[in-house]
Amino acid sequence: MFSRVAVLGAGSWGMATAGLLSNNGATVTLWEFDRAEYEKLTRLRAIPEKLQKFRLPEPVAITNSLDEALSDAELVVLVVPSQCLRSVLQQAKGKLGSAVGLVNLAKGIETTSLRCMSEVIADELGTSATQVATLSGPSHAEEVVQDMPTTVVVAGTDEGFVTRLQKTFSGSSFRVYSSHDLVGVELGGSLKNIIAIAVGIVDGLGLGDNTRGALITRGLAEMVRLGVALGAKAETFAGLSGIGDLVTTCTSQHSRNRHVGEMIGRGQQLEEILRAMAMVAEGVETTRSGYRLAELHRVEMPITTQIYQVLFENKSPSVALEELMGRELKAEIWR
Repeated sequence: MFSRVAVLGAGSWGMATAGLLSNNGATVTLWEFDRAEYEKLTRLRAIPEKLQKFRLPEPVAITNSLDEALSDAELVVLVVPSQCLRSVLQQAKGKLGSAVGLVNLAKGIETTSLRCMSEVIADELGTSATQVATLSGPSHAEEVVQDMPTTVVVAGTDEGFVTRLQKTFSGSSFRVYSSHDLVGVELGGSLKNIIAIAVGIVDGLGLGDNTRGALITRGLAEMVRLGVALGAKAETFAGLSGIGDLVTTCTSQHSRNRHVGEMIGRGQQLEEILRAMAMVAEGVETTRSGYRLAELHRVEMPITTQIYQVLFENKSPSVALEELMGRELKAEIWR
């Protein structure tokens, strides 16, 4: 196990992770970059707007100083939004020891570089791939803090590092599997958010279970196609970071991405939806990245294409659905 852990990012998942690791026996320091949020968190040991009915365990230290958070950390847990990760890593340069391990919990693809988070980490820190892992799977913070049984997967290229992470994160209600398919686990956790927006749209339009089931199934096919094109294993998408997270995110009341889609289906504009949200919906920017990756690698992703056009080209959701249903008839294939 890792005994001294820095958790960077005090959103709902960051707070839940800090609590989980503290309850597992680790000495945890939680870093919040925003001064006002840090002061609220210090005063209340909670941010109700982000995570209701949860208080950080008393042993968790809270800081606004990145130097303080990283000063003696053995493990750094990165729980910042994917589009902010690079800037946080740039601030962390020179503050990390050579033996520090890094595990990413963000689910997104950087829009500027089209890189997964482990690649962004390696870019900025020059860290060898064996020191970086990603933890992903169906894991809403709202349920983790209530000790509801949750199962995830941690992926990395070094078996010893991954095993230590399993032992550090696992507890009586939080079970961690391992994987060597880092690319597949990262892409599964990221791309499923695009499909969750699509499902939210059809829910907002008042459509039914048939439509939702079709989108989840054909959305998974798109995820597999792009994943394989980028070097992932197809079977990874049949696991927790693929279909497990996909079904959960597409059907949960806690899903921010499904919520965005639902509001769009009801006629609201993307900008006003995002302004009203306290937390980040990663799927919005991931739609940009997924669409560009599909074009770059010539991968057919019709649902992703339609969601991109709805979000960023002002296409009507009803027209997008008509175009999906009107596509040329074909055999059902996964690759």
